[in-house]
Amino acid sequence: MGKQYRQVLSITLMVVCVMLPAAVPAVAAVPDVFIGVTTGQVKVYNEDIPGARRRAVDQALELAVQNAFASLVTRQVFASNLEFLYDRLIPGASEYVATYRVLNGLAYKGSYLVGVESKVDLARVRQRLEKARIIRAGQEKPVVLLLIAEQTPKDILPRYWWGNNPEPYTSLAEDMIKKQMAGHGIPLAQGNGGYPDPGFYAIKFQDIYDVKAAMDLGKALGADLVVLGKAGASESSNRMGDATAFDAVIELTVFDTASKKEVRKVRTGATASSQTAREGIVASLTQAAEKAALDLRQKIDAFWAQKLRKESQFDVAVEGEDFLPRFIALKRRLKEIREIVNMQPKEIASESAVMELLYKGSPAQFADAVLLKTFEGFGLEITEVTPDTVTIRFVEEGQPPGSPGQDEPELPVEETRQQENTDENPLD
Repeated sequence: MGKQYRQVLSITLMVVCVMLPAAVPAVAAVPDVFIGVTTGQVKVYNEDIPGARRRAVDQALELAVQNAFASLVTRQVFASNLEFLYDRLIPGASEYVATYRVLNGLAYKGSYLVGVESKVDLARVRQRLEKARIIRAGQEKPVVLLLIAEQTPKDILPRYWWGNNPEPYTSLAEDMIKKQMAGHGIPLAQGNGGYPDPGFYAIKFQDIYDVKAAMDLGKALGADLVVLGKAGASESSNRMGDATAFDAVIELTVFDTASKKEVRKVRTGATASSQTAREGIVASLTQAAEKAALDLRQKIDAFWAQKLRKESQFDVAVEGEDFLPRFIALKRRLKEIREIVNMQPKEIASESAVMELLYKGSPAQFADAVLLKTFEGFGLEITEVTPDTVTIRFVEEGQPPGSPGQDEPELPVEETRQQENTDENPLD
């Protein structure tokens, strides 16, 4: 019986570990805390159970930090930065874990298994990613401006905070969507200081759903996307005894401020019943808003990932001392970047070269990806990024603080020697 119990527990913990990354991340009410359950499994050596337990817990916490990292970026960005994850984020996992508790642990077939619930400090993880230039504010996640009018049975007209004659109000749907956006790391253009005044930016709405004025306001506030829509609840014709049913509907349209085009639509509904009108309205709007927030978040992620990875063509200029072997080493590392569709040489000299790149992303994103690559004995400095050119300079190891590559881990010596002794043609 004891053996069967251990087998069931082991399988259960493993299933939790496998399923968790694919599920919607569990986020606490505070958006900068990532809560999850992960497992660890390590071999027991010399019957050292306490030591195995510590290592298994460490493994579970490393997986928790990995899941937190995945929750902050798109799948493409996560897959492109596995080197950073394993070389620099996971080794220091403990500094990102706020608290944790071991749910259970047991020795099983020469291994020790644990299940751990942890809270990861997303703010610290985000800061580390920004420092490594994997994400930048307003880049990895778009800045979003929400304009959602709301109308309930007690309202003669929709209530809103922008446009002509706005009335102070608290939108249940908008508040719910705001929390979901913040929990997913999507910044809002409204900020923390309340709603902005369109008149301050000399913007006048002709009507509630004035698309041009909405996008002008979004651009003035630095928003990448504008979500314009309405939420409403009305009494349903259906009844359940003494309870009255209320139907809620939310319709949202997403606009891209750069292209000034409509890019996505969201429409959700929900029905809730209650013996009081207020409870029924709140319940139906809350349920509809939860669905709308999830759909909106997924569509924003999909659109933004596609936009960020739009192919662009530009030149990469490389210069510096001890040029040829370093240039060959750089080219080898560039071949690891999946987003490079094509790379062709344009010119080469003794201490400089120019390559033409077709890249799934912008020149700035390419520069960020290059800075994550590490080299033996030298580093890289991005001296210029324009829409047409990225300029890279080789710098010596041990440059003053702040130089790119100074705190990068070194590659294994054997791999570096292979690079130095290669007969590879630098133009290939």
